[in-house]
Amino acid sequence: MRRAAAALLLLAAGLLAVLVVPETPPAPPGAWWRRAGVRARYEDVDGLRVRYVRRGRGPALVLLHGFASSIYTWADVIPRLAADHDVVALDLPGFGGSDVRPELTPSVYPATVLAVMDRLGIARATLAGNSLGGGVAVVLAARHPERVRRLVLLDTAGFSQDPARRPWMLRLLGTAPGAAALARLPIKRISVRTALRQVFYEQARVTPERTEEYLAPLARPGSAAAMRSILAGSAQFGLPELVGEVRVPTLIVWGRQDRWIPVADAARFAAAIPRARLVVLEGCGHLPQEERPAEVVRLLEEFDP
Repeated sequence: MRRAAAALLLLAAGLLAVLVVPETPPAPPGAWWRRAGVRARYEDVDGLRVRYVRRGRGPALVLLHGFASSIYTWADVIPRLAADHDVVALDLPGFGGSDVRPELTPSVYPATVLAVMDRLGIARATLAGNSLGGGVAVVLAARHPERVRRLVLLDTAGFSQDPARRPWMLRLLGTAPGAAALARLPIKRISVRTALRQVFYEQARVTPERTEEYLAPLARPGSAAAMRSILAGSAQFGLPELVGEVRVPTLIVWGRQDRWIPVADAARFAAAIPRARLVVLEGCGHLPQEERPAEVVRLLEEFDP
């Protein structure tokens, strides 16, 4: 009941915003590009333009963001990881600066990651993924172990495929009326701010810059429809069955206060993957790479020296 009431309240607030608030376009400051020392690059993969960044030298490390996120989520860890790694972070199709298609399923993502690795001459890499990106990394580690040196899972989707277990905002987005409502920019801005407050334990991190950086790519035409199609196709991903097929060295990092994917799922991943190491971060939510970047860098460097 509380979740239903929250959804209705969000829609009511959004309707009021549509009526009285002008549709101010998102204005991301873009300062993070300079801070991270990267610039946008693009590769064409099966007719989809995929945006990525690359920095550093050393063993290859590919970073995969979560649902409704982008390369931006890695902004604070890329510079430090690039000191010892060839770091590549890409926007999965439908998100960030990569192309949007109204119909997208998660099954396209593993092929996209492999294609980008091929174009960049990366035969094997450590894959680090958060949420949806972690699920993509698991699929690749299970089905293409020859391409994956090590696996780093941060608050990863996999045991949470049942729509009934999703956060109420994702359940709302998965409905046609909800997707239509969230396509309106004033509602979308409110929903992005609300979602960020849910995924962060430290509320001070929900800054105007972070809100606008998340909002900007989601404000593109067709983004709500694309996200709905991804949610609808999640059963095609092969999870959680594939988790038990992973045999590469695996590090699991989880925020104790994750309200989107419970910490109990971290233990399920650790139990299913032989010799996996599990680290739970106290005072941390769903996005450790944004909320505790220094610790994430330290853990990854110790795991993948």
